[in-house]
Amino acid sequence: MNLEVRIERSSTPKPRPAESDLGFGRNFTDHMLLLDYAEGRGWHDARIVPYGPLALDPAAAVLHYGQAMFEGAKAIRGDDGVVRLFRLERHCARLASGAPRLCMPAPEPAVLRDAITELVRVEESWVPRARNTALYIRPTLVATEAFLGVRPATQYLLYVILSPVGSYYGGDTLKPVRIWVETEQTRAAHGGLGSVKAGANYAASLQAAVRAKAAGFDQVLWLDGAQHETLEEVGTMNLFVVLGDELVTPVLGDTVLAGVTRDSIITLARARGLTVTERPVSLAEIGDAQRSGLLKEVFGSGTAAVVSPVSELVTRDRRMVVGDGVGPVAQSFYDELTGIQRGTRPDVHGWLTAI
Repeated sequence: MNLEVRIERSSTPKPRPAESDLGFGRNFTDHMLLLDYAEGRGWHDARIVPYGPLALDPAAAVLHYGQAMFEGAKAIRGDDGVVRLFRLERHCARLASGAPRLCMPAPEPAVLRDAITELVRVEESWVPRARNTALYIRPTLVATEAFLGVRPATQYLLYVILSPVGSYYGGDTLKPVRIWVETEQTRAAHGGLGSVKAGANYAASLQAAVRAKAAGFDQVLWLDGAQHETLEEVGTMNLFVVLGDELVTPVLGDTVLAGVTRDSIITLARARGLTVTERPVSLAEIGDAQRSGLLKEVFGSGTAAVVSPVSELVTRDRRMVVGDGVGPVAQSFYDELTGIQRGTRPDVHGWLTAI
């Protein structure tokens, strides 16, 4: 399937925000990419148009039955000035593999990759230059057919917006975060949507996150939905723990998202010769490891923050201090990944696409 992308350029370009005050997800570029889908016709009318509101019928299925999912990728300007996309096709493939769980169609990964690449070319001047900045890429897929009735829609819109961003947590260096361990609410259950970037997953996480932040914590550690014993994800990130000389991460399944950054870290770790184990990890095991000194580091991984070190895990009856500040393993993966993205370290795995 090939889609020709029509381009309509904005006649009123926006002023560029100061790179020192980008924040995350607050500013948006001049243009966006739109693709339409209709049952019997497939994907069509790919176009890059000026950024602006979307017209949705009040009966659009996404507003009533929650057929919505998204992705998140990055374009980074290297120290040499070249803009590079990081593992874009992997992100497009994840959207395509997750969409059927919501009974939604998705463009072929290569088609979506090419269309997004064209959008980034149009907006190349929006890619910031300062370190720890990027152009965040947000593809979103929603059901647009107007009807009331519980069934999959027959019409969809896939749109892509771009946002110049700074560090996810602010600042130029890694900042350890305090984590609340949630033992009552559940992010995802077996047989549900946990392995898909569905909007519903994030709505389900909001109440616990708000409570945790009100209590002084940065994120929530989610446990399994049945017994609340096994570690799954931290906030919107995958989770890693360093137990002695072993790097452990929860095994993938239908409750854990297959993170692209997670996969990147596992690949880099194995290339270093580190022992990497994907298996269930219980909260009890973490507690025992912390008491014995075997627990060296805990950190999250995701597109937005790249790597997020954890300084402490807190439950209703226990506070577990992890290491002392930013651990060397988390720091090394952050340095290696951001170095690859900025073109200062070799891209031996072919993860980058230059614009």
